[in-house]
Amino acid sequence: MKAIIVGAGIAGLVAARQLGLAGWQVLVLERSAAPRPDGYMMDFFGPGVEASERIGLHPYLAEVAYQVEAAEYMDPGGRVTASLDYLKFADLAGGNVLSLLRPDMESAALKALDEVEAGRVQLRYGVHIERMERHGAQVQVWPGGGQPVETADLLIGADGIHSAVRAAFFGPEEDFISPLGMRAAAFIVHEPALNRQFKNRFVLSDTVDRTAGIYGLRDSEVASFLVYRQDPPAKLDGTRERLRRIFAGAGGQVDRLLELCPPDPYDDAVAQVLMPCWHQRAVVLIGDAAAAVSLLAGQGGAGRCAGHGLQPGAAAGGPG
Repeated sequence: MKAIIVGAGIAGLVAARQLGLAGWQVLVLERSAAPRPDGYMMDFFGPGVEASERIGLHPYLAEVAYQVEAAEYMDPGGRVTASLDYLKFADLAGGNVLSLLRPDMESAALKALDEVEAGRVQLRYGVHIERMERHGAQVQVWPGGGQPVETADLLIGADGIHSAVRAAFFGPEEDFISPLGMRAAAFIVHEPALNRQFKNRFVLSDTVDRTAGIYGLRDSEVASFLVYRQDPPAKLDGTRERLRRIFAGAGGQVDRLLELCPPDPYDDAVAQVLMPCWHQRAVVLIGDAAAAVSLLAGQGGAGRCAGHGLQPGAAAGGPG
């Protein structure tokens, strides 16, 4: 049996691993030229942890997890206005909570592919799919760029909230996406001074209609996560300029982060994906393509792993 997975994010890579371990031939097609380096911090607990332990992914995730000691709100003057003891939060969540940076989680899923027999899983980056069609019990994908047409028994759409697979087989994006009236941006910068200030702490700006999250990473880096309200009819200007304009006055630390902001950071609408059905014969949607809870929940990665753990033996069978 052969499966084609569109999307090499967390959901797609974990699906590739599980299918490969079950004896499938798997081809993963990813639009990006390489694994994405940008991302945000996620709390990984509950059903996602249980599923990751069941399928053997948990050791890879634990290896790249961060130790968070506190979550704090800080006003523009640098004063802490509220705080949460993260260890107490972890205890309330059952004691098994991992704080993971999205690109690290993706790297862990990539590393876990080493468990699959050599040759069973093939990854191709920089693929711009021209079209996808279903023919009887099989599906065909035209990767573009002169690459040959690929035929498979199963097509998995793991290509995120703006899924091309969903659009090709289930309907236009507007039928399933529910915008929440906000946008979110994320980027990572090298800044030793801020890194020391925010080491082992997740800090949120105590501001209205906009929130900046900051966390000190390894190697003197700092991760930022910015959420802001968006007026739907408003014209979007350049991302970096827009972020600097909207977050002006949010505090000196935020100003410093935005001085170092790359020209084109991750920035997208905050939305949920709501679907009455996420499968159609030999086509299946997973992850954000099927059921995005919105990145504000911080549970996307846990949800993707939980989904793969619901039916431990399903991959051994055929589609349908």
